[in-house]
Order: sequence, then structure tokens, then C-alpha cells
Amino acid sequence: MLRTMLTATNTLSQIQQQIDTISNNIANINTAGYKAKEARFSEMLYQEYFNTRRDEQATRLTPQGIRYGVGAKISQIQTNHAQGALQTTNRDLDFAFTNERQYFNILMPDGNNGFNIVYSRQGNFYVSPVDDERVMLVNADGYPVADSEGNPIVFNDDVESFSLGENGVLTVTFANGTRQSFLLGITEIHKPQVMKQLSGSYIDLPENLAQLGFNADDILTNLIGYARQNIGLESGKLELSNVDLSNEMANLIQAQRSYQFNARAITISDQMLGLINGIR
Repeated sequence: MLRTMLTATNTLSQIQQQIDTISNNIANINTAGYKAKEARFSEMLYQEYFNTRRDEQATRLTPQGIRYGVGAKISQIQTNHAQGALQTTNRDLDFAFTNERQYFNILMPDGNNGFNIVYSRQGNFYVSPVDDERVMLVNADGYPVADSEGNPIVFNDDVESFSLGENGVLTVTFANGTRQSFLLGITEIHKPQVMKQLSGSYIDLPENLAQLGFNADDILTNLIGYARQNIGLESGKLELSNVDLSNEMANLIQAQRSYQFNARAITISDQMLGLINGIR
């Protein structure tokens, strides 16, 4: 009975993590550029007991003996990097990638009065005041958007319009007719499965990259110079989340039933232990 309770308890905590992953997908169904996550399970260690004679000649369709497991665990939370549908907004500061694995460079505060470059496909940008005369390009969460050199994109506040040129060049037209161009910071990630998931649609390099046997150049490439010709970017559109709501709801129902089954196993084991303790 104790083994049954331990096995169910081990699995319950992992199913709860799966439910949290599904809930996060559903919560971000309207987040531009969000990529769905999926929890993958694997069997934990088990013990094998041989309860038959080894010289038995009878033909079996199953392995000999009895296997006692200790539950299942989440082996990997895999990200679905498929391209999301494009929604036309006709807004000058809405941008959508048409190539997979390309990301905007976003400056996120590191907690030490500095910024750390993270990566996101969320392309709905805005302007935020810096002082009385200048504004800065930010994303929907208020984080600065970086240029190709990793610096915030700052310009005068008398803006008349924005336009996106080839190779990710953002041109700002001012009221007096002058123009200023910026190269949007864009990175292509070759091994997205190695990246660390942050909140929402943000990802970053893991701290233990060297222990994983990689360096930054193996994982990503900043698209600068001639490489910017590979950028696939359109203005006036947003890439929607690739979360499939019907699939997520089906997975949620299955996870809840698995959770209920394991919780019931604990209850039944507790009742059987109570009967054993009550025997005179």
C-alpha cells in the first residue's frame, strides 16, 4: 500500500506541472508571437520481480516477472515553434516574421540597473517618452526594442509616420520631412530547444550553457550585414499565437482525469491501510 501511495504521489506532482503548462498556453492564446508548450512524460525507475521458474518453457507474449514502478515524471517541456497565423492590423508599428526561428531583440531589466537582451517574436511596438523631446521604441510590455548593436531605439517625438524597409530597416519620418533609419535587432535561433523559457513569449540563453556542451554561436546568430537579407518581416501584421484551443482543452481534460485517478489511488490505499490497522 505504501508503494502505491508513493507512486501516485510522485505522479500527482508531475501532472500538476502538466496542468500548469496547459493553463499557461490557454492564458497566452491572445499573446502575439507566443509558442505553445507541451509536457512530455517518461517512466521513472522500476523494480522487476521474477515470480516464475526460469526454466519454464511456456510461450509468453509478455516479459517474465512483475514490474513495480514508482510513477512517471516530465522528461521535457517541448516548445512548438510552428509559424502562427498572420493577422492584418494595418498599423505602422505592428511587425510579423514570415520566417521561423527569427526573433526581435528586447532589452529586459536585469535587476542591477542594467539590461539583458532577450528574444521574442511579439511584434506589436509602441513609443514611450524618454524626456521632453525624445521617445523610445518599446514593445507591449514596455521593454525597449534593441537595434542591431544592442542599443535602445530613441528618436525625436515629432514623429509623423513609420515605415519598414527591406532587411528589417525601420524608417522614422518627422513632421519637418526629415527621416531617420534604424536597423531592428533580429536574431536567428538555430537550436530553440536549448533556450530557457521566460515569462510570456520571451526566451533567453540558459546560464549553464557551457555545461550543456554549447556556446552562444552554436545556438543563435545575430543577423547583421549580409545576413540581414535572410530576414522575413512584414509590417501592418501580427503573428498570432500558435496555441490550438481545442487541443489544449482535450489535453487538460486528459490531465485532470489522470490526476483524479492517482488521487483516488491514494484514497483507496489509505482505506486499505485503515482496514489492516483495524484488524483484531
